[in-house]
Amino acid sequence: MQKVAVVGLGNIGKTHCKYYNENPNVELVAVCDLLEETVHAVAHLYGANAYLDMATMLAEEEIDVVSIATAGEENGGDHYEPAVLAIEAGKNTLVEKPISNDIVKARKMVKLAKEKNVRLVSNLNHRFVPPAYKGKELIEKGELGTLLFLNMKLTIQNPAETSPWFHLRALHPHSVDVMRYFAGDVKRVQAFMTKAPGREIWSTASINIEFTSGAVGHLTGSYDMAVRHPIEYCEVAGNKGRFVIDNVYEHFTFYPHDRDELLTMRNSIMTGVGSFQETFKNRLDHFIQQIEDGVPPADMEASGMHALAGQEVIEAAIRSQLENGAVIDIPAVE
Repeated sequence: MQKVAVVGLGNIGKTHCKYYNENPNVELVAVCDLLEETVHAVAHLYGANAYLDMATMLAEEEIDVVSIATAGEENGGDHYEPAVLAIEAGKNTLVEKPISNDIVKARKMVKLAKEKNVRLVSNLNHRFVPPAYKGKELIEKGELGTLLFLNMKLTIQNPAETSPWFHLRALHPHSVDVMRYFAGDVKRVQAFMTKAPGREIWSTASINIEFTSGAVGHLTGSYDMAVRHPIEYCEVAGNKGRFVIDNVYEHFTFYPHDRDELLTMRNSIMTGVGSFQETFKNRLDHFIQQIEDGVPPADMEASGMHALAGQEVIEAAIRSQLENGAVIDIPAVE
């Protein structure tokens, strides 16, 4: 049984509370937020203890896991201070994406977790769906052969204007992580961006990617699309076959090169992912199960190191835009 505390009780933090509460291997013992009314309401709902100060919570409560969904600039992108408190206390720690909107802080968080031998992971929930598992399985079995290219698209409608790089840092930890999940480390990137009419931020981006394996890829992202349309598309191709995942989890198709028969998975209304929010459940349940199984910090899925590697790609894309489409090498994550 894992004793869990949730820090930050906005919409995402409340979602964390809901799914931790439903997990039979979890006891939600404490919640923490700066807003007194909010923290007491959530604590009452789940029978947890309420705190306005995280350091006090860590000192007074017996906690195994800290889940951090704090708000901040660029859609809650800086979880540095609460994450450092949790890691220093030796707690298994999950942070929302992005791991940090400050790449220096992100590097420090990952370094500290490694030094303390603490599990640090991120809520990169788009990979925690059956179609992604199937795609990964086919790659590892050699069904695609040598990977050649990946095409990724992630687009939603978000009119907020918080910083020039809001779209890149807030949205694309997901898309870059999915690409890295299938193809591995990224070697270099080149980016071109544009602004939709009336916008001040770089709200649409086209990013060329070269992986260390030699495969190439492309990411199209936008905060200017209608929410009623599919938000995500992923195509992964090798010299023996390719697969396509439509809209995160709705449909999966594998196209082998040597036969006409296709492999198709659909999101069944009876057994599939019921809503996008359930991808959070999948991710949080997986995190708890890996802790229960004693998985070492270095082997955790969607770890802090994975999140940092994705953030390095995003920061390189930003630099490419600043340097008029220059090709930017990605630093190694250690």
